[in-house]
Amino acid sequence: MITHYSFPNSRSVRVAWTLEELGLEYRCQHVALDKGEGQTAEHLARHPDGKVPVIEDGELTLFESAPICRYLAEQYGDDRLLPENAAERAQVDQWLSFIVTEIEQPLWLQAKHKFALPQDQRVPAVLPTAAWEFQRALQALERRYHGQETLVGDTFTLADLFLTHTLTWAVGMKHRLPEPLAAYRTRHADRPALARAMEKEQAAVDR
Repeated sequence: MITHYSFPNSRSVRVAWTLEELGLEYRCQHVALDKGEGQTAEHLARHPDGKVPVIEDGELTLFESAPICRYLAEQYGDDRLLPENAAERAQVDQWLSFIVTEIEQPLWLQAKHKFALPQDQRVPAVLPTAAWEFQRALQALERRYHGQETLVGDTFTLADLFLTHTLTWAVGMKHRLPEPLAAYRTRHADRPALARAMEKEQAAVDR
């Protein structure tokens, strides 16, 4: 059985969401990052920076959400979350790269300098620039997104999963989304698999 190492409200929910969309059996193992469990020797053997998500699937250990989700869809998806067509798969990969490097990056920069970094390492002066970068990335996204149901083809893919999660993160950080993207986020955030994923990660905390 796949083991998913997680922490609620982090990037690990992308992995749990993918597992739920694919209907896979897995065990959710909470890593109490807020209590230092990520820096134990045991977890550092799984993730060299002591973070989540991490999965163990037999002899394979993988960290970082994008390659984990890509692996799960490739290995177990039967063309769910990844299109069968090679060109469309490349488009999903294109969007995954753009989402992680352009849209998510300034949000994470803001988060680090608001609360994630140690107090003496935070630089409040970077926050306006990070907000500007995020809005610039949204403008770039809008050049390709014009209200369509999904980013690639006509089915929900990993590109939609990652964008929905990232836009939800943005909303939680009080960023305003253009109406078409706000509607897109709301529509996909209502998927039952996401609700199950979040419940399973929280249940792991409570065990």
